[in-house]
Amino acid sequence: MTTTAADQAPAPDNETAQGTAIAPEPVDENIWLEDIHGEEQLAWVREQNARTEDLLDDADYTVLEAGILEVLDSTDRIAMVNKRGEHYYNFWKDQQNPKGLWRRTTWESYLSDAPEWDVLLDIDALAAAEGEEWVFHGANFLRPAEGEPHRLAIIALSPDGGDANRHREFDVETRAFVDPAAGGFDLPTAKGNVSWLDADTLLVASTADGLPKTSSSYARTGVKLRRGQSLTEAERIFEIPEDHMMALVAHDSTPGFERTFVVDWIDFFNRTTSVLHDDSWLAIDVPTDVNLSSHREWLMFRPRQDWNVDGTTYPAGSLLAADFEGYLAGARDFTVLFTPDEHTSLQSWSWTRNYLLLNLLHDVSSEIRVLDPAHKDSAGGWASTLLDACPPLHDVNAYAVDDEDEAEGDDAGNDYWLVATGFTTPTTLMRGTLSPGIASYTLDGGHDGGVASTHAVVKSSPSFFNEADYEVQQHFATSADGTRVPYFQVASKDLDLDGENPTQLSGYGGFEVSRTPAYSGAIGRAWLERRTESIPSEDGSAAHSRGGVYVVANIRGGGEYGPAWHSAALQANRHRAFEDFAAVARHLISRGVTSPRRLGCVGGSNGGLLVGNMLTQYPELFGAISCGVPLLDMRRYTKLSAGYSWIAEYGDPDVPEQWEYIRTFSPYHLLRDGVEYPETFIWTATSDDRVGPVQARKMAARMQAMGIPNVWFHEALEGGHAGASDNRQAASLQARSQHFLWRALAGKEGSGH
Repeated sequence: MTTTAADQAPAPDNETAQGTAIAPEPVDENIWLEDIHGEEQLAWVREQNARTEDLLDDADYTVLEAGILEVLDSTDRIAMVNKRGEHYYNFWKDQQNPKGLWRRTTWESYLSDAPEWDVLLDIDALAAAEGEEWVFHGANFLRPAEGEPHRLAIIALSPDGGDANRHREFDVETRAFVDPAAGGFDLPTAKGNVSWLDADTLLVASTADGLPKTSSSYARTGVKLRRGQSLTEAERIFEIPEDHMMALVAHDSTPGFERTFVVDWIDFFNRTTSVLHDDSWLAIDVPTDVNLSSHREWLMFRPRQDWNVDGTTYPAGSLLAADFEGYLAGARDFTVLFTPDEHTSLQSWSWTRNYLLLNLLHDVSSEIRVLDPAHKDSAGGWASTLLDACPPLHDVNAYAVDDEDEAEGDDAGNDYWLVATGFTTPTTLMRGTLSPGIASYTLDGGHDGGVASTHAVVKSSPSFFNEADYEVQQHFATSADGTRVPYFQVASKDLDLDGENPTQLSGYGGFEVSRTPAYSGAIGRAWLERRTESIPSEDGSAAHSRGGVYVVANIRGGGEYGPAWHSAALQANRHRAFEDFAAVARHLISRGVTSPRRLGCVGGSNGGLLVGNMLTQYPELFGAISCGVPLLDMRRYTKLSAGYSWIAEYGDPDVPEQWEYIRTFSPYHLLRDGVEYPETFIWTATSDDRVGPVQARKMAARMQAMGIPNVWFHEALEGGHAGASDNRQAASLQARSQHFLWRALAGKEGSGH
């Protein structure tokens, strides 16, 4: 049976919270697959998995998977660290430790070629001892008293790789969990967050022990949990409406600037932040779309839309600072720290003790500025110095080494990390120090109040493919409305522009997420260096051996040019993201890089929605689609897993007027008879509690029932939204997607081409 968006089931007599009629749902013959763990449903999944594995798990796949696993398990890759006190902490996975080791070392040891690691927690051993497939999701230390070492941490462990975690107190000196019978904190598995208030008290937002959930499946309440209490006994300090996204709690323990915050996260882009002030909650008076952060005496503001304050308009994507206490008292004296332009956007910022690091993108290439609050520039802002560390077409990020460092000395707490990477540049970790001095270059042309900086290489990642054979180019396509859309192309230096190159086009286009240059040994091995000897040319002759071309599109909906680039593709304007991606595909074809039969696209999560729309709206442009952990049924997405939390991004399909535009980008409802669709691989994970596996299941089932050929489905039975909880699973996931695309696009036997 073929179902279209016009096939409407009888409308139930329901109303939205606003009292309006709910949009009727189209007929859904596959709704039975929404029972994620049902016996019949999992039997269907296993049957699909076996069919896909029969196709893809051949000798080439085995070699490919082993090559990717070698990259992921490499003991030569950089062990990234997080400094707390005198130690440097790292979480590490490899072949011998697939679930990972949480460990630490000293700075002197870390600088050596073979650091001596002190293993604090072996997750594989823990999983074996407790009979639970634990996935490590991080550690949150209690700030110790002055002069004392860091000792107590809250460890987040997921039982299946999903977003729900069990939070347990851990003592790094005894290398053991603190016994709950002796008052140790041990919170049941649930979605939420935990923050230390003091040595005997946690602030907790949780859905465990019957605490209420929002419609998005996240925590509605915040509680103050003291040692020995259960969550049901804890004092409730905060609650949000059910239809808001989530409640968060946080405590800033900086000496002299201790503050407690609660956040009513209304939707993905709007929130209200309150601070405990004179024993009551005081809402910080800003529009809900203004992103807030604090550091010592400063309150920082980044508006998502233009913000008018007392007759002055601050553009979306700018960064402002004000005195924290002064702002609460009613003063509106802002210092403008950054103003975006048509080429440059603010991506993130990080405070050392005395300086502010701004990570910017200029046409999707990194630029870093260091701001000094103690000195002013000619415009009255903080003196700003460019950090000379960013080669073109690279991604370089700067952030503080230890934001809790309270050591004495002029430079104490002003160290920073630099992490630099590019498509053909293995990642490099550098460490630097900021100090007062005369800068070699300042943005306003002056020399007073500059920041001196020095940095040196600490670690470099190994090479996993012959990067010297490839070059990175940036091109711009023109979208349907005339917008210039950048994209990166990674290809052999001797690339033939004959339209015959297997090309993988990747994109995301949502939630203000930026796609930036990044080294991937797996992509290098599995795609760039992979060769075929027999791609036929148009005249029937055999072309020479060639590898793949890898392309990343920076489409609207992302954050490459700031909030405006994102909001341009929100809700009713979602089509712009798809038009941008299609424009990049056409540009690649027009330049002779590839052709529709050699062009494939890949995307996951919101990127899965993107490529799902390429499948259903632009099938003529592609030879293959790899669609991972996707949103595809946009009529029911708000009722599945955490989908309700994304209404601000896509719209509410229960509202008839909004369903009218949402249905135009709902791939599950756009499938039609008589259309020649590209080969399709849809993959997901049973334990994904964010998007969930059911939209992928239903899309594959409908396509197969319609008789659409070459539709393949695979569902990992663990791994969460990432689809993988260890390197072995990640290698399998990447290998199947890459192998599928190569078979389909490079003309391998059995591909159907």
